[in-house]
Amino acid sequence: MRVAASGKALPLRVAMWSGPRNISTAMLRAWENRPDTFVTDEPLYAHYLHRTGLAHPGRENVVRSQPTDWREVAAWLTGPVPGGKAIWYQKHMAHHLLPRIERDWLAALTHCFLIREPREMLTSLVRILPEPTLPDTGLPQQVELFAWEWERGGKVPPVLDARDVLEGPRGMLTRLCAALGVPFTERMLSWPPGPRPTDGVWAPHWYAAVERSTGWEPYRPKADPVPERLHGLLAACEELYARLYEHRLRA
Repeated sequence: MRVAASGKALPLRVAMWSGPRNISTAMLRAWENRPDTFVTDEPLYAHYLHRTGLAHPGRENVVRSQPTDWREVAAWLTGPVPGGKAIWYQKHMAHHLLPRIERDWLAALTHCFLIREPREMLTSLVRILPEPTLPDTGLPQQVELFAWEWERGGKVPPVLDARDVLEGPRGMLTRLCAALGVPFTERMLSWPPGPRPTDGVWAPHWYAAVERSTGWEPYRPKADPVPERLHGLLAACEELYARLYEHRLRA
């Protein structure tokens, strides 16, 4: 049996839980550029749309492209790694983990968390979802999973803040890899432009900027104000974000 530096048996199944309007797809590109890693793009998205009935762009194509039964998805994510790779990097949106989904299967995964400052996240999210709710941000689900993983594993799971990554990608990715017990590689810092076969069918609606990218873009602060009607939501998001932010990895 192969073993990572962390002591975990390989293959290592990394579940990165993000909220919307984050750098999650760029992180997917970084891991996909590793020769030892297979990646999966939002495998619970079809189940989420099927159960909620939400009218996201390309909804019908998404629902047709993936299993809508979470049990089938869970069995795949915890089964053999495609291509026999040592690492299976799974990009998850935390809000896709609906309350009705059982949690036991998650014990087969190693959980990480990608967070973004709530004001910047909300001002981007409202362009697509004008009246977001707290569950739509993924923060309650991230906090729930973070506490569960900490209690289960006995140590603080890795948390990455998007700004920290953009301001110092080499340092932050090195810290993440160390926390996971796998070697960092410079290949995580740049990648070829264009779409990927592993991208979800929703990519034409969301991934234009990432498809143009060839590596990590520098952090650019946003000055957009959060609409007054969402100030209560912002306060709730900030409280949850702070719980995770205090545990974030530092370069």
